Order: sequence, then structure tokens, then C-alpha cells
Amino acid sequence: MDDAITLKSENFRNEARTGVIDCDVHNAVPSIQALFPYLEDRWRDYVVEHGIKSLEPNYYPRGTPLSARPGSELPNGHPPGSNLDVLRQQALDPWNVQYAILNCLYGVQMIHNEDWAAAMARAVNDWQNAEWLEKEPRLRASIVVASQNPEQAAEEIHRLGEHPGFVQVLLMVHSEMPYGKKHYWPIYEAAQQYGLPIGIHAGGVTGYPTMPVGWPSYYLEDYVSQSQAFQSQIVSLVSEGVFKKFPQLRVVLIESGFTWLPSLMWRFDKNWKGLRREVPWVNRLPSEIIKEHIRLTIQPLDESPKPEHLLETIEQIRSEDMLLFSTDYPHWHFDKNEEALPAKLPPRLEKKILSENARSVYRF
Repeated sequence: MDDAITLKSENFRNEARTGVIDCDVHNAVPSIQALFPYLEDRWRDYVVEHGIKSLEPNYYPRGTPLSARPGSELPNGHPPGSNLDVLRQQALDPWNVQYAILNCLYGVQMIHNEDWAAAMARAVNDWQNAEWLEKEPRLRASIVVASQNPEQAAEEIHRLGEHPGFVQVLLMVHSEMPYGKKHYWPIYEAAQQYGLPIGIHAGGVTGYPTMPVGWPSYYLEDYVSQSQAFQSQIVSLVSEGVFKKFPQLRVVLIESGFTWLPSLMWRFDKNWKGLRREVPWVNRLPSEIIKEHIRLTIQPLDESPKPEHLLETIEQIRSEDMLLFSTDYPHWHFDKNEEALPAKLPPRLEKKILSENARSVYRF
């Protein structure tokens, strides 16, 4: 970890609210060399001999860095989110955060060598523990797994499942096949055993197009269409019977948005009524299963210019339990820190989003 760095911070401080839980904060690996202490000699030599510089994910277009809020760039050239002191100043302290969940997006999912992918996932998790969790009691982390091999991913969950600092298993929304497939069930079985939710985060590098109809020309197309992938994964998880097989499992959609959810549930319920003989294990309305098992972080928020429309959307979801507070630090979705939370929420709903809903999903 670098020496202490101080960057200019906003004046915003959340003094009145307590117990805030930020369900999406991104820590970045500063360099691949930072993982060397946590790699076996074989894999450390493999990285050096092959001249591998980084596994930071390049989504689409290739080579485009993830967006970051102004002021989060580090003077030493390391990526935003890679310095603990700066993360404290810019993410934890302003919101008076009690807990923040780290979702490290290091690109182990894009490695075709399954054994190397599993080794890199282990290294990232051990690095998270040593450099973040042991140094800051407010932090928790997601277990990074290489989903290419679900059996190896399950082994990593078993290795860390009882560690109090790890509270979630992290997958990416763009996958090689729909997540409802039995191929992935070893991951869900292990997660349920330890009471860990599955976090499905936007992005992912699998080699397949990022849109259902093929490759987009512009990043705008890719970014807007991310919600389509989340909807597809929900439909797959419910239709394939994942929640019937694993009734205690919870899935958190991260950076998915949520304003699309009511129409998806309406369409899903309507079509299930005519086609439910095909999926007899789905023995109640899909919307009921979704409300019980699915949670969503609030950033990025696809908010109407009229605040009352947001409350109408939440009313259409017919649940106050599904939304979780997140800032998505250091990614940039709003101009001011306080805009991470929608304005004019009823006090009861605000409290549930800021804290209570997360406590019902994660173990703290």
C-alpha cells in the first residue's frame, strides 16, 4: 500500500445519519506486482515470463478505462480506488459509513487458463484481506472467484466462507452462459452454506458481445444496455429453479439500476401464467420470488427529473426491502457526494435503504 496521500475532498459530511452501509465501493489493485506476495512461485514466474502487465478489465471499447470521479486520481499514477487513505477520505468519512463492501473488479473472469484464473482470484482475496480488511475495520469485501470453473470457485468460497471480513461472492453480469444453468450451482451451494449472497456486478469480459444483437459501436450503447443483461440473469435464475434448489440464497444486483424492474416483473408474471407447465418448480408468481431473493443497489440511478416518479417506481415494485445504498466509489454517477442518495425519500424508506435492508442480507 502506498504512503499516505491526501487529495482535495468535498465539504459534504453526513452528520445526522448513522449506521450507513455502502454496498458498492471499488478497491483497485495498484499493479500486478502488488499481488506477487500472494501468488505461488509458479504463477508469479508465469506472470513475469509472459510479460503480463495488468488484469484490470478493459470493457468496450478496448483500452477504455473505467470512469472515475474527479479528484480520485492518484498522483503516483495508480488507478483510483487503489489507496486506502484516499478511500477513507472520499468514500467512508463523508457518509459516516459504518460498513462498506469492497467489490474488486480485477479481471480474473477473462482468463482462459482456469488454474491461473483460480490462483489470481486467491491472490486478490488474500491481498484484500491483508491490505484492506486488516487495516480498516469499516471495510468488508466480496470474494472474487473465477466463475469459469465453478468447482474451483466453490473451493475458494469454502476457503474464505467463515472469514468475517468476506460477506459476499462476486460475479459479473456478462457471463459465458446464463447464471441459472446448473453449471454454476456449485457456487450457489457453497454460498448458501455460509450465508453469503451472490453479488452480480455490471460488466464482464467473456469474449461475447455486450449486447444481445451483437457488438455495439459506441460505449454509450454498451453502458445503456447493461440493464438488459441483468434482466436476462434474473429471468434465468428464477426459471431454472435456482431459488427452489437454494431457498436461503440471496442475489444482489450491483450497478444494475432498478427503474426497469416493475415492467420486468409484470411481463414475467403474465407470461408465466401461460407457460408455467414448462417450469413446474416455479410454483408461485415470479415477482414474489424476485422480491424475496433479489436485492439491487441504487447507483447508478436512472432517475426521472420529477422526484415523485422515483417514489412511484418503488411503489410499483411493491417492496421497500429491495434497495441498498451504494456510492459506487470511485466511479462517477453524480456531481456531488450527497447526490448518491435520492432526495425527498420518506424517512422510513431512507433508513431502510441506508442501512436496514443491507443488514437483512449481509452478515456484519
